[in-house]
Amino acid sequence: METGVPMQIKNRQQFLIALTIAVAALYVGVKFVYTPLAGWWSARAAEVRDLRDKVGNGRQLIKRETFIRDQWSQMQTNALPANTSLAEHQLLNAFDDWSRDSGAELTSLMPQWKNDSTNYLTLDLRVEASGDLGMLSRFLYDLENSPAPLRVDSVELGAHDNAGQQMTLGLEINGLALLPPAKP
Repeated sequence: METGVPMQIKNRQQFLIALTIAVAALYVGVKFVYTPLAGWWSARAAEVRDLRDKVGNGRQLIKRETFIRDQWSQMQTNALPANTSLAEHQLLNAFDDWSRDSGAELTSLMPQWKNDSTNYLTLDLRVEASGDLGMLSRFLYDLENSPAPLRVDSVELGAHDNAGQQMTLGLEINGLALLPPAKP
């Protein structure tokens, strides 16, 4: 068997120098070209995905435009008056009607106004009523299905007697009063 001619020292040095330069060029290429480009590409792909989601959401809003505008118009129509005493009067009458219709007895009604924005006022209302389960559920049903701009934040239900016939209902409610736009 014939073995290959051994590489000469000068050729071996040139080969090692060329191999070292190739490895260094590969390292520089990976470290300073490929890695930043891969990161940029991933960020770009994420941005494109985010923009596609936003376009999809925008299209959904456009499809629902009439429904949203109708709902906003209804909210503006049914909003509490900006006059706090008039708004409280309307709500007291509404709560009185709901309690009379349901048979529940209002035991406490504590309103508190908050001026959270220049566009609206919120009315935090703590309501307590008593009655049997049917009366209280009817009261809550009437409140939830009214056109008044009210949102029930929390509900507490407790029994006054051991049989559970007399119950109390505690509600935390938010109401909305839209302020007229400020004139420039």
